[in-house]
Amino acid sequence: MTDTRLPLYQRLRDDMLAKIASGEWSPGGAIPTEAELTKHYGVAVGTLRRAVDTLVQDGLMERSQGRGTFIRRPNFDGSLFRFFRQIDNRGQRRMPTGRVLLRRTESADHTIAEALGLAKETSVIHLERVRQIDDRNVYHEEIWLPTSRFAPLLEVDPDDFGNLLYPFYESKCGQLIASAHETLSVEMADRAIAEVLEIDAGQPVVMIERIARGYDGTPLEYRRSRGDAQTFRYQVDIS
Repeated sequence: MTDTRLPLYQRLRDDMLAKIASGEWSPGGAIPTEAELTKHYGVAVGTLRRAVDTLVQDGLMERSQGRGTFIRRPNFDGSLFRFFRQIDNRGQRRMPTGRVLLRRTESADHTIAEALGLAKETSVIHLERVRQIDDRNVYHEEIWLPTSRFAPLLEVDPDDFGNLLYPFYESKCGQLIASAHETLSVEMADRAIAEVLEIDAGQPVVMIERIARGYDGTPLEYRRSRGDAQTFRYQVDIS
């Protein structure tokens, strides 16, 4: 544990997150018991429970009655359906598949470096892909990843990338995504985006910018997803 200025429960919380980020604890698995953790850390059970409570409240862990506390594996891909309605030719709601169009390394510009917490000109992997339903492009995505963490992706044939990238990052690179921050904006499609989405240049498109982070809070992915604004919807549940 580091930074002794922080409250003890917060230092415990950060140490637990570091164990997940390093792969010592696996998403989907149970964490050690309270008895084991209090002995390991040398703290009172109340302090330990407070640390775990914050992780449960943040959605990073979940308790199962009679079974223990488990590391939650978030599902991010469904977030597109919060914003876009996509159906197939039979009117059925569908999750788009993914196809990588481009993969290369480049130097991070100011925007990408800032998003990923890197120095400008640091090497990053740039992926460009489309999301499709019935071979029709419904989203265009640009993704940037720190080369130092995701170098194994450079050895994978672009055709072998999975539809869901986060499990792919985990299996190929050992990088675990825990949370993400998304920002929505509307812009006019330039000629290149219009051609990919088969819409007119200048037509409105919705862009979702996402910064995805590991369990220890490190930025791991910067993504821009664009889709036709005509299929856009906003939905929120308020209780």
